[in-house]
Amino acid sequence: MAVPIQAFVADDAGQGLVEYALIIALVAIGLIAILTLLRNSIGNVFNRTRNTLNTVPSSSY
Repeated sequence: MAVPIQAFVADDAGQGLVEYALIIALVAIGLIAILTLLRNSIGNVFNRTRNTLNTVPSSSY
């Protein structure tokens, strides 16, 4: 009975996958935090761009 338990504990086949999943989760949490802090600034950039495009005459050729 001890041999299968030792084999299970020594098996590290999924270790790399778990490490990559943790890295992706941390990056996602960081991006969400940054985008939450900058959402007003990002919205202002899009609003200014939209307003600028709306003021350009359509027949400028």
